[in-house]
Amino acid sequence: MAPANTIEILSEQRCFGGLQGFYRHQSPACAGAMRFSVYQPPQALKGTKVPVVTYLAGLTCSEETFVIKAGAQRMAAELGLMLVAPDTSPRGAGLPGEDEDWDFGTGAGFYLDASQEPWNRHYKMYSYMTRDLPAVIEARFPADMARQGIFGHSMGGHGALTIHLKNPDTYRSVSAFAPIGAPCQCPWGIKAFTGYLGTDRDSWRRHDASELIRARPSAAKLLIDQGSADQFLDEQLKPDLLAAACEAAGQPIELRMQAGYDHSYYFIQSFMEDHLRHHAQVLES
Repeated sequence: MAPANTIEILSEQRCFGGLQGFYRHQSPACAGAMRFSVYQPPQALKGTKVPVVTYLAGLTCSEETFVIKAGAQRMAAELGLMLVAPDTSPRGAGLPGEDEDWDFGTGAGFYLDASQEPWNRHYKMYSYMTRDLPAVIEARFPADMARQGIFGHSMGGHGALTIHLKNPDTYRSVSAFAPIGAPCQCPWGIKAFTGYLGTDRDSWRRHDASELIRARPSAAKLLIDQGSADQFLDEQLKPDLLAAACEAAGQPIELRMQAGYDHSYYFIQSFMEDHLRHHAQVLES
């Protein structure tokens, strides 16, 4: 197996004066190959180390989804932000049942470290996100790792919030589009947590943003955009529970209910500039 910081270039294209690339490397945490994308703004290509903002995609998505659909590169080029987007799970691990459901297994890693067999052999997405991938970014790209932010959509919004809350000094800025705000209390979260973590619900709380906020709120403001016409709003996303947890714990939050918007990337495109400016403002301070 190649060293973890060795990357394979799958493709690279010029974009808004910067460089959009797709890469693959070996992940010790996931015990196999993982893919990710990096957008280097023009400032990075001139040798300047730039802030890094990592985007976590939602169920069924990959490292390509954000890059193709979000329309983020133009503003990232203007603001001088490096955008990193990992895949949403290991692929082709050969685990029984990994491809049976769209909301569990392949494409649905939930950004946590599985403790249950057989998922604990490969599904270590929290360790991948906080250890393996940052090591590659620091070693191979002009990234200022002292200035990092994180955001995401749906399952990825859940991941961004929980990773920030566990590592507030590393990921200084945070935001989310339509995050799963209380996964212990929704079907997607219950299914994933049962499969990856087992039936001990106390262990689930360490992977639920609402529960983490109650235990240890951060000083960073959470910028949350949620569409009022989102088909998953009431059953799966539950922003009211997240907001209540923030109010009880004194967690700064700006929850913006966007009238008429759904769960799609048309929604994400519409407010991407606001989120990137939010990250840039925090990371430049």
